[in-house]
Amino acid sequence: MGLHRAGFDVEGWDIKPQKNYPFKFNLGDALEADLSGFDFVWASPPCQAYTQAALSQRNRGKIYPDLMAVTRQKLIASGLPFAIENTPGAPMRVDVILCGSMFGLRLIRHRWFECSFPAFQLSPPCEHHENPVVVTGHSTPTWSRKKNGNKCYKIAEVREAMGIDWMNRDELSQAIPPAYSEFLGRQVLKQLTAVPVIA
Repeated sequence: MGLHRAGFDVEGWDIKPQKNYPFKFNLGDALEADLSGFDFVWASPPCQAYTQAALSQRNRGKIYPDLMAVTRQKLIASGLPFAIENTPGAPMRVDVILCGSMFGLRLIRHRWFECSFPAFQLSPPCEHHENPVVVTGHSTPTWSRKKNGNKCYKIAEVREAMGIDWMNRDELSQAIPPAYSEFLGRQVLKQLTAVPVIA
């Protein structure tokens, strides 16, 4: 949604049906997608291999897909400008770190971005709300529940904090706020539409 708001026509891929996805959707492996004809690629490989939220499952022996390297290889080979989004701890070059509080959202959801384009940012540091909404995994983290009177967030609170009103709880747990992709999308769009200077 953020890329749409920035001015892109959006098309998405996933190996699972996404009934609430608001744009053209392709059911299939994004690593096999034909990227010719596109101007920009946004990739969000599965994060469970790196997240703190899935650490207990990994410690019990659960193996999650680690697709960061193959995703990066595909994007570099495409020759297109790209952004890879993932969770803190992912094996990636960290060009930009974004948090909901940077956009005035009552949200703690830090995300790392590796960008093939200059993603220079002059943005304020995190200024977390006194009682923020924290979106990690599929539940409210214990430390956040303690600050919130031992309550889990209602889905309406999570939707409002994320700036997303069309997703269910499972989808929200995998999403990033549109403000993040709009911020980066506007930067790359300026570079794509810039008129070259002839000296």
